[in-house]
Amino acid sequence: MINVERNQKIEVYGNAYYEISEALGHLPREMWHYKPSPNAWSIHEIIIHLADSEANGYIRFRKAISEPGKPILTYDQEGWALHLDYASQSAEDYLELFKWLRAASYSTLRKAPDMIWQHAVIHPERGTMTTEDLLDIYANHAGKHIAQMKRVYEQWHLQPHHQGA
Repeated sequence: MINVERNQKIEVYGNAYYEISEALGHLPREMWHYKPSPNAWSIHEIIIHLADSEANGYIRFRKAISEPGKPILTYDQEGWALHLDYASQSAEDYLELFKWLRAASYSTLRKAPDMIWQHAVIHPERGTMTTEDLLDIYANHAGKHIAQMKRVYEQWHLQPHHQGA
């Protein structure tokens, strides 16, 4: 990948917290716990998931850069949401956690030398993944969940007691 394209992805990655905050500013707080279905995540739960995913990403990037060839861990995102009781956690605290984890990794990735982008780790389910592969995943992750939050809002807004609100 040419550096211009990589640098664009790094900037998308680095701006994710601001994109999430902007999106959340348009979503009424009173609906953050709304679940479109029993198995769907609420906006509140999506926020907690983003922080947990970022914590995993923080470690994965560091492993890829510093310990190429080593395995990385997976995690059961559905299990975490259920067993860690995402619904009772503080969305504000986890949004801050996301902000600082993302900022730390962003700073590292912006300064990373070209050689580390081909460093690879072993993902138990996906196989060999380079630092570049990890960037592709994490640069797009927040945007996918922002779209998911907007869909949750649209479904909430269509509920009879919210129409015209």
